[in-house]
Amino acid sequence: MQNEKIRPHWAPRVPQSSIRRLYQNDARGIYDPDLIDEVGYALLSRCQSFLDATAAVQGRAPCPICNQIVYHNQKRETVLHCECGWSLIWEDYFATIQHKQLSGAEPVVQLFEQFVTRFPTAHTPRDKVILIDQLLHGFHWYHTHGHTRPVAVNLIGGRLAEVIEFLDSITYGPASTPGTQDTYAEWKHNSQNLRRWALKGRQDSDE
Repeated sequence: MQNEKIRPHWAPRVPQSSIRRLYQNDARGIYDPDLIDEVGYALLSRCQSFLDATAAVQGRAPCPICNQIVYHNQKRETVLHCECGWSLIWEDYFATIQHKQLSGAEPVVQLFEQFVTRFPTAHTPRDKVILIDQLLHGFHWYHTHGHTRPVAVNLIGGRLAEVIEFLDSITYGPASTPGTQDTYAEWKHNSQNLRRWALKGRQDSDE
């Protein structure tokens, strides 16, 4: 196979079903290390794809063959060339990123970088659950608007309203990992306006 036409592949968003099972177990005080790692590393892969795609849009495109960074001027007709022999027009590379929920401002980049760094070094299932929970309840944030979209829309399958409804439906209980219910309460507070707007739009479209 020739390297010239190979396009980058981005990790998909994580299915809601596996995350739901994780929280259902957690509400019963059950730590399933395999499921926690399944969800955690799927989220990590998605975060890494987000970071790589963001870097590519900013002029630092990872080569899909050897992962070396190929610097470019972001003009659509520019041909990206890597030392390994791979090449691709930037317009075609960028087409793999568009409409895939792979973009966001610096606070999201920092949040995802922290998760990619911290999750593999977490020592206990409890620590991993806390990191997953904090990640899923993060926000895009802008100085002029404060909290805006939840970052979960970049990480979990579904449209914005569906993702919000999913986060609202997550199971908690007396045996849930300490701190997760506090994170959820903070999420509900910070997302009040967004949730009203997004869920109202969903109701209007269903009528």
